Amino acid sequence: MALRISLNINGTEHGVDLEDPRPTLLDVLRERIGLTGTKKGCDRGQCGACTVLVDGRRVNSCLTLAVSLDGADITTVEGLADGDTLHPVQAAFIENDGFQCGYCTPGQIMSAVGLLNETGGKASAEAIREGMSGNLCRCGAYAGIQDAVLEAQANIAKAGKS
Repeated sequence: MALRISLNINGTEHGVDLEDPRPTLLDVLRERIGLTGTKKGCDRGQCGACTVLVDGRRVNSCLTLAVSLDGADITTVEGLADGDTLHPVQAAFIENDGFQCGYCTPGQIMSAVGLLNETGGKASAEAIREGMSGNLCRCGAYAGIQDAVLEAQANIAKAGKS
């Protein structure tokens, strides 16, 4: 029996027909919707490369069944920028060399945005390290990533945005 769910992804409603309830959010995003910015890393929720925001909170999309999100608001890395204007976290990653190879970068950026949402933009360097610990960088860009999150947090506070 086919299932039909509705997902609001980056502000656009998507109706998705599922043949069974097992596809993950990651697979639906990449294979059904065509949003390939979210990366498939370990497929076990251990690396964080697949991190997206669901109703503003971080989730590993490889561990989340799409059927469980019917009606949810989902933000992927493709939905962060406002036209040509990068989200402050994206801009700070560029400024602080937080990319390295870039494979984990979408998950790192989404996790950083979620972390700043969760902490109200008042995270210490130690809280950022702990909050980002679910995202692995095989290239060792942690120092640049931490600096980027601190810079984004300061820039968001200056601009009065969230």
